[in-house]
Formats: sequence, structure tokens, C-alpha cells
Amino acid sequence: MDISVVIPLLNEAESLKELHDWIAKVMQSNHFSYEIIFIDDGSTDNSWNVINALSEKNNNVKGIQFLRNFGKSQALHAGFEKAQGKVVITMDGDLQDNPNEIPELYNMIIQNGFDLVSGWKKKRYDSVITKNIPSKLFNWAAKKTSGVKLHDFNCGLKSYRKAVVKNIDVNGEMHRYIPVLAKNAGFSNIGEKVVKHQARKYGETKFGIDRFINGFLDLITIWFLSRFGRRPMHLFGALGVLMFIIGFGFAFYLGVDKLFINPTGRLITERPQFFIALATMIIGTQFFVAGFLGEIILRNRPDKKRYLVKDTIA
Repeated sequence: MDISVVIPLLNEAESLKELHDWIAKVMQSNHFSYEIIFIDDGSTDNSWNVINALSEKNNNVKGIQFLRNFGKSQALHAGFEKAQGKVVITMDGDLQDNPNEIPELYNMIIQNGFDLVSGWKKKRYDSVITKNIPSKLFNWAAKKTSGVKLHDFNCGLKSYRKAVVKNIDVNGEMHRYIPVLAKNAGFSNIGEKVVKHQARKYGETKFGIDRFINGFLDLITIWFLSRFGRRPMHLFGALGVLMFIIGFGFAFYLGVDKLFINPTGRLITERPQFFIALATMIIGTQFFVAGFLGEIILRNRPDKKRYLVKDTIA
């Protein structure tokens, strides 16, 4: 199979048929073998019925329905597990991503040798205050922190070599940072393509300003995981040793002072240095134990799904 199109969605019943017809037309005109995988992330409208109807008319349509809303990352993870195409393309279900971009995104993977190609919505049809400005700030911070040189990390329109989606773990709300996850997994040949962004035709956006707050928190998380995710002892152990050395230094000073310099002075427990030494040594020990526990958890981590499937269309 040439292409798997993975489409996570939430309450997009109005746009699904039009999106399906557009994708099918592009695939047929370019003679691609394909599948379209709709992941219904707990929709409360008629989305799943529409997906069922599309699958009856087109055998290339497949679907996964979650029991409730688990989030876009979990929806992508489920779609990636099911995808069989040599190239996997993701897009949103709201018609703001243009299916006419699919052939070039496919060719950039197959012919140009990219592992991942991310879309760049250079011209956007979103609110300047609630989306454009926060998005620019977010992308700048992500670029500086991760070292991945992309202009639009959060663009839903991306193409992947199959090996990429089968070897990355998209969880939490890490869908924004799939290029970083891919880079950390060893897929460093990451490209970018300017794509056409379209104004929303049906419904309303599912994301508010809070997604940028969550995005920056996730950015800190992925920075930590990329630096110390496979070696937590290197961070916590180093901090623990540093704190313990500071505490031991104060304790040594107090001991020498009491024994040799000022034996008739105040009791050690009456001096502020004693409490500094005690607190830093305890904190240092806790940091060290945290790093040790992190290493144990990392080596015994079970692989668990983070969503529950209600129904599927094979």
C-alpha cells in the first residue's frame, strides 16, 4: 500500500464526507493505493455514523471509535498502530488541511528520502490574537529548545515514513512534538513544506488558549525527556551529590569549629549552619533516590495503551 491517511477527529460530522471525497479523488487521479483511517475521539455528534456510511461505499475507509475523548495524541497513536501504508499522512478532519498537498508530501518521503515532512501554514486563516501570535511564540520556543528547525510544529498535515510512526510513542499531548520524538528516536532527516491553510468551513475550533499553556508545559517535559529520559540518574544523581556535598561541607565546618576553634561557643544545634547542612543533606539524598527510582521504572516500564476502543472498521 502506498499511503495511509490518518485523520483524528472530534465532532466533525459535517465535513467528513467532503473530506473523504476530496482525498479519494486525489488518490485516484495519482493512482495511489491507499487507506483512510478515521479515529473518532469520543464524538457526541453523528461522526461515527458518517464514517460507517463511508466505509460501506469505499473499502479503503477504516475507522476506530474511542469510548470517550482521550485526546489527539492517543488518536494518532491508535491510527499509527493500524496504518499499513509505506507513507503515513496525517491531517485534521475540519477541512483546514488541503488534500491536494498529499502527492508532493508522498514524493518528498519516497523520492527525496525524508523520514518526516512537516507542513508549514505560512499564511493562516485564524485569529491573530488567540492563535497566530501565540503560535509564533510557541514555535520559536520549540525550535530553540529542541534543535529541530521547523516553523510550524503544530501543523496537523505531515507525512512520515512508515518506520517512523511504528517506532515513536505519542502520548499525553505530545502530538505537537512528533518531529522532536522522531529526532530523539534517530530519524533526523526532517523536512518542511509550505502548505495551503483553509478557513474553517463547518463547526468551530476545539482548541482554546489553554492549549498553549499546556504546550509550553509539554515543551519542558519533552526537553527533559530528550536530555535525561533515558538516564534520569544523570540529572537527579548529580543534583543529589551536589546538595549532599554542600551539606557535608557545612557539617564539616561546624565540627572543626566546635572541636578546634571555638569549643566553648554556642551549641551546634543553635547555629543556622546546622539546619542548612541538615536540609541540604536530606534533599540531596532524596534527589539521589529519585534518580535511582527513575532508573528502575525506566527498565521495568510496561507498554500500556492510553485509550479504550469501542468499535472498529477493518
